[in-house]
Amino acid sequence: MNGSRQVALAATGPASLGAGQQVVAEGGNAVDAAIAAAITTMSSEPGIVSAGGAAFVAIWPVSGEPVVVDGNVVMPGRGLGREAFGGGVREVVTDYGGGVTLYAGHGSVAVPGALAACEVAMQRYGSRPWASVVEPAAAVCRDGYPVGGAAARYLGFVGDSLFGVDAGARAVTRHEDGTPYVAGDLARNPLLADVLDRVARDGAEVLTTGEIGRALVDDMRAHGGLVTEADLTAYEVVVREPVRRTLGGWDVAVNPPPSVGGPMLAVMLTELERASRSHPIGGKGTGYAGDRAAGDSPTWDDILRIQRAVLGYRRDVHDLSRDLDRDGWAVLEAVDRHGLAGLPTSSSTAHVSAVDSDGLACAVTMSAGYGAGVTIPGTGLLLNNALGEPELNRLGLHSLTPGTRLASNMAPTVARSGDGGVLAIGSPGADRITTALMQVLAQLCCHGVDLDTAIAAPRAHVRFDDAGEPVVEHEADPAITAAVEKLGWRGHDHGELSMYFGGVGAALREGDGAPTGGGAPTRDGEHTAYGPGVLRAAGDPRREAAVGVSSAGVP
Repeated sequence: MNGSRQVALAATGPASLGAGQQVVAEGGNAVDAAIAAAITTMSSEPGIVSAGGAAFVAIWPVSGEPVVVDGNVVMPGRGLGREAFGGGVREVVTDYGGGVTLYAGHGSVAVPGALAACEVAMQRYGSRPWASVVEPAAAVCRDGYPVGGAAARYLGFVGDSLFGVDAGARAVTRHEDGTPYVAGDLARNPLLADVLDRVARDGAEVLTTGEIGRALVDDMRAHGGLVTEADLTAYEVVVREPVRRTLGGWDVAVNPPPSVGGPMLAVMLTELERASRSHPIGGKGTGYAGDRAAGDSPTWDDILRIQRAVLGYRRDVHDLSRDLDRDGWAVLEAVDRHGLAGLPTSSSTAHVSAVDSDGLACAVTMSAGYGAGVTIPGTGLLLNNALGEPELNRLGLHSLTPGTRLASNMAPTVARSGDGGVLAIGSPGADRITTALMQVLAQLCCHGVDLDTAIAAPRAHVRFDDAGEPVVEHEADPAITAAVEKLGWRGHDHGELSMYFGGVGAALREGDGAPTGGGAPTRDGEHTAYGPGVLRAAGDPRREAAVGVSSAGVP
């Protein structure tokens, strides 16, 4: 145990931050802190994320190569006849996110793997017992946690239509008297606390074996769901070698295929490294000009051109793939060889990042989609609707073969620089995850700006209208507006600091070894650096959540 260890943690709110701090106070490392914060996040952000979904854990050990622990959801239905597929869902139309149509219910639930991935990460790279990273989440559920602003906003849109049908879901997403949660309300989930006590004692398999597993399978069978006992038994966490790209002197490791978000981000980073221009990204007040030598900085023209090519390829080709693993590696190879000429022309998530002074980095991104609107009976555990997210199921409802890993936008990323810098970074934000990370990494790695400036700087995202024409969604910035006009595309100004563009959370050990923490000002992120005698907090004054500051000593 290193008595001088410090850990920088970017978490989702006071409950998850406190969980990470508690583990660090007991001598934990970056993986311990990140996993404790992640499990608490999955237990205290109702509607936003849950342990009944997916998680990817990116880790770069102090000595050794980076890995990605893949706990993504899997297509269920092993052992079922063809007549079982195609039903069990209900359509939910909501104004959330500018208007979304999704599918909920038991038939939208994929086989979850989030807790299993966390357990594998702890077994391989954690320094504390498994129970020590689960117990804080159980305590939070039992004692109560403040409802975050993101959760309150989302439930304000879908509290009745999505979560108001199932009794178990209603109990988790509103007060006992039926009134809706507002930000800051104290919420409790005693049923989930009891489940987490068992998970702490017996491991993540508690959710897939014994009475909880039977309750899940029985409830699926009774309501048109596809998850079977065979699905739960066959589920495996996969430890993968990440895709690595160089960007501005940083070795960046991203989520590999069959993830979609990781490969698309890798392609964008490849093109950023190729882009040589004299103007930096950003506009007034960013301080980018002069941070790097002329010729080293991509322009907004580059950013938007790269996004259009990569996201256009994803829309027209990659999202229709039946073999995401094969096709993901194929597009990476094509772009490596031919640049952008090699390209034929959502949902709720949460992220936690941690690095420690020893040089260990851990980034965890979690998702339960929009939520199925149902729980495992008697557990308080909300389930995912991964099969009901249209953007991840372009081939249609239940079109995949049972056992297939679903598409995912999640892209937790870890990186190292030649001067000893260590970075863990990620974001929620559906298909804006890749573009948000692309821009923050460009500013941090190419321009050398500080972490908070990189995260708070204006962002842009290219989407496509019904006619296939590019539309640039962007925050208020004259440089972006000028680039959009120069390209002759349509633009849509969201003003400043719009939640539409994700909520990047990052932890950084700077080249001199001094840890800092950063969190996006557009989400409920908490960020801090802490350790024996060291405590730092940094945040944008425009953020909606206060920065948590506390002292922690390592025994």
